[in-house]
Amino acid sequence: MLKKNNVVRLVLIFTLIMGVTSLVVMLSNTLMARNNSYITIDAETMKLVQLDPPKDGDPIAIVDTDLGEYRFVLYPQYSPNAVANFTELAKQGYYNGTYVFHSESGVYSAAGAPNKNGSANDNSHELVERELHQDLWPFKGAVLAMNTTVKKSFKQKFLGGGTYYNGSRFMTLNTVKFNDEFKKELKDYSESEKLADAFIEHGGVPNFSQQITVIGQTYKGMDVVEKLAGLEAQEMGVYKVPVKDVKIKTVTIGTYSAAEEAKEEAKK
Repeated sequence: MLKKNNVVRLVLIFTLIMGVTSLVVMLSNTLMARNNSYITIDAETMKLVQLDPPKDGDPIAIVDTDLGEYRFVLYPQYSPNAVANFTELAKQGYYNGTYVFHSESGVYSAAGAPNKNGSANDNSHELVERELHQDLWPFKGAVLAMNTTVKKSFKQKFLGGGTYYNGSRFMTLNTVKFNDEFKKELKDYSESEKLADAFIEHGGVPNFSQQITVIGQTYKGMDVVEKLAGLEAQEMGVYKVPVKDVKIKTVTIGTYSAAEEAKEEAKK
């Protein structure tokens, strides 16, 4: 677990590693959320379930984009409301023809907006209360439901806290660069050696830890995830919008079958 008092320090380290431009979304997602109540992490019982391959019968999402397809396993047992929101929208065809509206310097992409500037048309699916779990972390390939807003009481505005919400739009993570300096900092400021080692081995965006709801983990099509995160983009408000439009063709909800996946691979 990343120690609470070191979230800002890690963000500053990321800034030095990645450069100071185009970190608005990363900073807003992390710093906006850091005053909220934190879940209790038990390093002894924590399971890094995203590092395990999917099992037959697991729910999955297949995202077909202009640049190819990627697949991720869903975690309704850990983030039930966010997964239900995503699944319902996908089955309705909501995501068909929506935009990849943000591409962050090879680190992550954001998608699922009906408008190129990243906005939703209404708030009907944008107020799902944030769900955090000690078994879910922002590793490379993780899919996260983007934070949308926070509701704070008068007291919370001054003392911190509040209720955070996510919605229809989602982020798919590639990874920051783990140079020697950052690896050392990560180990020094993590309360779990196992977790720090997992980030270093698999990649990801550690400073999103326990800030944004994780709904899934990519198990196939990581090359597409990398492409989406590294698009040529230009600043448009708070987002870096791809210069050339990239859209989601379809999002299909299904169940994982090792046999079916093997048949598909054999046909290629």
